[in-house]
Formats: sequence, structure tokens, C-alpha cells
Amino acid sequence: MIWAIGDIQGCYDSLLNLLEKIKFNPKKDELWIAGDLVNRGPKSKEVLEYLYSIKDSIKIVLGNHDISLLAIAWGIKSSNPTLEPILKDSRSDKWLKWLAKQPFIQVDLKLGYVMAHAGLPPEFGLETSLHYNRILMRRLQSKGAKEWLDNMMKKSEDHFEALGGDLAQERYMLSSFTRMRFCYSDGRLDFNQKGSPNEKSYAKGLLPWFEVKKRKHIKEKIIFGHWSTLNYFENDEVCCLDSGCLWQGKLTAKRLDSKKAKIVQVDCPNGIKP
Repeated sequence: MIWAIGDIQGCYDSLLNLLEKIKFNPKKDELWIAGDLVNRGPKSKEVLEYLYSIKDSIKIVLGNHDISLLAIAWGIKSSNPTLEPILKDSRSDKWLKWLAKQPFIQVDLKLGYVMAHAGLPPEFGLETSLHYNRILMRRLQSKGAKEWLDNMMKKSEDHFEALGGDLAQERYMLSSFTRMRFCYSDGRLDFNQKGSPNEKSYAKGLLPWFEVKKRKHIKEKIIFGHWSTLNYFENDEVCCLDSGCLWQGKLTAKRLDSKKAKIVQVDCPNGIKP
């Protein structure tokens, strides 16, 4: 069986409950995880430790909180109490090296799915998105990774500028893959609105990225997380699996290798009160 699950964010007990509920067996099953493995939740270290132990049975994409963990480990950002247990563990070096090698996009053309933490930028198709995924991966694994990530986090880029230079373009693509929610009709990203789509957001000209009319068509269904206020959402083109586990919501799994739609959820009582 092949399952995809949404943002875990350190909610280890809920993860184990969900895997038990779907009868996940790492010896024969495959698990896709839509990013944000760690941060804010009560047991980020346990999540990372467990996922590393089954790394040959999982496909993950990096989320903004996973990038933050790397930035903290490399001295770019200040730490916080939920991530300190990871950094103080003697095994942290191998965990972080493994994390830094993970992609921003996973794709299986046979299954008909693409996964990115926040989604794919509306103005680019799959081929271009994968091209920039490879560039970002090389940057994150290079000798200059710390300096590059520091540059990435100094500012945000809300649009792709063809003549903007490599760093500006990479900053936009990183933002799209890991932080995107709303866009304007021309595809510019908005980093301020974090709620669910409503009359006020539409009145401001803000659209969910997947509703931008000029969005490049991608045949495969896009799985994403990052948007807990959107909750579990699915149509013919996209599927959001972030159902607010961290915020005492639910952790959601979707079966990918079955023609019959199957969604399984567990409650997350140990999260943070919204």
C-alpha cells in the first residue's frame, strides 16, 4: 500500500496512531509525507528518529519548518525548546545530513501524483518546477549551503523575475514550494493571509494558489500540506492533507495506490490550542 500524510510537526503519538490505523508496514508499504516533520509539536526528536529508522520506506518533501531546523542547526536562526532535543542528541548530525538531502518535490507519474509542501507555483508546469527542485537540492547540499540558506531567509520574493538573478529566482521558488498559500490573479504570492479562503480574501483579490486562472496545467494531482486553516481539501487537481494536527485538529492519510478514494484520520489531542 502507498499512503500520503500531512504535516506532522512533532506530533509523534498521533503519527503512530495513524500508522497503526492504516496498518502501515514499512517492510512492504510506502509512506509519502508532505513536509513539516518537526517544530512546535511535543516530540519532534521522536518523529525524526522514527522516520530516519524507516527512511527506505518513505518519500518526504521539505517544508518551511524543516528548513528552519536546518537554519537553526547551522547557526542562521535562534533555536526553540521543541527542537533543542534534536540538536542535543548525539545522532543529530546524521539526521540533519539526511534531511538536507531531501527534495522539495516528489513525483510518481505512474501513480499520477506530485507532492510539494505548499504546492507548485501557478506560472510553472511540472518540468520547470522539477528543474528548480534540482537546483535547490544542489544548493542545500553544497559546501556553501549555510551562506546560501542565510541569503534565502533574509527576504521574501513574491514573484519570479526572469532578469532578477539566480538568488532572487531561487528565493521565489523556495517560497513557492514551502510557504505559498494565497496568490493574486497575476500569480504574485501573498505571505500575510493565513486563514481559509473567504469573502474578504476574495474581495482583496487573493486566490488560493490552485485557483489562479492562468495556472499552468499539470496532469498529475498535486498533494500538499502547509495550510492547516484550509484543512483537508480535495478536488480533481489538488489535495491538501494538512488538517491541523498541531492545532489539536487531525492527522490525515490518503491512499494513493487505489482507484477508490480512501481517507483515514486520527484526532490530535496533544497539540497546541489554536
